[in-house]
Amino acid sequence: MAFPETFLTELTERNDIVEVVSSYVRLSKKSGSNLFGLCPFHSEKTPSFSVSPDKQIYHCFGCGKGGGVINFIMEIENLSFPEAVEFLARRVNMPVPEQENDRESKKRSRMLALNKDAARFFYEQLSAPGGAPARDYMQRRQIGRATATNFGIGYAPDSWDALRSAMKAKGYSDFELFDAGLVRKGKSGGFYDTFRSRLMFPVIDVRGNVIGFSGRILGDGEPKYMNSPETLVFNKSRNLFALNLAKKSKSGYIILSEGNIDVVSLHQAGFDSAVASLGTSLTPEQARLISRYTGEVIIAYDNDGAGIKAAQRAIGILEKLDLKVRVLRLTGAKDPDEFIKLKGPEAFRNLLEGSEDQIDYRLRTITDQYVLTEPDQKVDFLKEATGMLAKLPGAVERQVYAMRVAELAGVKGEAVADEVERRRRRMLGAARKNEAKAQSRPERQLQPEEKSFRYEDPASAAAEEGLIRLLYLEPSLANNAALPPPEDFSAPVLAHIYTVLRDKARRGDSLSTATLSGELSGQEMSLLVQLLQKPERLSSGERAMSDYIAKMREAKDIRDSKNDLLGYLKKQREKMGIEG
Repeated sequence: MAFPETFLTELTERNDIVEVVSSYVRLSKKSGSNLFGLCPFHSEKTPSFSVSPDKQIYHCFGCGKGGGVINFIMEIENLSFPEAVEFLARRVNMPVPEQENDRESKKRSRMLALNKDAARFFYEQLSAPGGAPARDYMQRRQIGRATATNFGIGYAPDSWDALRSAMKAKGYSDFELFDAGLVRKGKSGGFYDTFRSRLMFPVIDVRGNVIGFSGRILGDGEPKYMNSPETLVFNKSRNLFALNLAKKSKSGYIILSEGNIDVVSLHQAGFDSAVASLGTSLTPEQARLISRYTGEVIIAYDNDGAGIKAAQRAIGILEKLDLKVRVLRLTGAKDPDEFIKLKGPEAFRNLLEGSEDQIDYRLRTITDQYVLTEPDQKVDFLKEATGMLAKLPGAVERQVYAMRVAELAGVKGEAVADEVERRRRRMLGAARKNEAKAQSRPERQLQPEEKSFRYEDPASAAAEEGLIRLLYLEPSLANNAALPPPEDFSAPVLAHIYTVLRDKARRGDSLSTATLSGELSGQEMSLLVQLLQKPERLSSGERAMSDYIAKMREAKDIRDSKNDLLGYLKKQREKMGIEG
């Protein structure tokens, strides 16, 4: 194990899970001693994320995620186990002991150091004689030197191996450069620079680490933007360009734009809360990241068909997180960068202040598609508009906007309001029916909440879960000679959790979410926490264990018999020359 048990135990005792989680999730008392809030790991309107002060664990009844305080930090901050431990240790000013054989942590640290050195190289190249093309481009786009320094903007020379040579001189290997996405493999087996002749934007996470790069081509060509590939430290769907700067803004909102140049231009004009996604449309993970720093988002996407479509999608993601969403209506310019250059910062500030509520924006977008003086188009408009309003959670919102739709279409308000409520009842009824149908299936009831796993033999898995639960709660049972081997388990994930618990208990190690976090994956820990929520007969642990083992053996005998029969039939078909 990388850290001593005594250290991990003290670390979790000093980092109360309620205090840590409360810095990310608004919790309120709801049931017994447990606290509830909206899950930070999936979109939901009704709180299903539970935190137990007594057990020092969290569990979401919606998505199934769960664990202790270390797992929470690993998941919410996208950190490895050692990094999460160091994060929590810094939080309470605890010294971190030396780790043993933590190869992944060392590899991550090395990659972050490499990215930082690469960012310095690109930045230095911007001022070098060969950086003239990038400086000319920045002048054309009116990007000032102070802004370039603030963002760490650099230049990737028009060379096949300028970065590679510079980094190798610092002691980095080709394979380290390849793993970081900074070089690619050539057909002849050599390596060449990934980024060439591009304006370079380092992607910096909220902790200040350079995790990747985004390169903008200086002339014509595709792709216009090139981002680092997925690496050990970089996941583009879970990070946002310039959030490291925007999180410090006092504006009270985040401006969500499409491109790096838009963000740079906005910050330079004084709008320091602008961010952009990295070559993808907004993802739920990025939305949840935004929600940690603000309760309001203003969408400032390009004024074209693709921008409108992307804004509609972003609205659907953001509103699920209870964020207030407004949308800019850009006129006379294709994007925020062009608007500021043509009309100035003050005009853009007026645009921000007059931005539309997301419902107004969606309604206007629907209205623009129809000619409301044509009867057939009016009917189609009313169908689409009432369908959109039926999805609004607030009854007052539905009533107010139903009147707006009626006015636009020239029909009675009561008729539109009644249609909205009728469609909402039908929509909710269908959702409840589908959920009840899914929940009523026996195989669904016996499956784990953690979506990553599925049990092939649910009956046996239920007994396997019980045996794991007993081991966790009564570690002394690990020395019982009747314990089955892992091969008797029907679910590989349960076999692995069982093996870890059994071996630790036999060594006399303590069993807790803290000591298990380094040996079980996040999904495995979520599954363990889920099954620990169920009651167990601790007063007769030996007997309960015997019952679970008996059920597992019975299920295994049935599986073995079935497999024997299938094997026999297969041989018979082969003898008869029958395929399949």
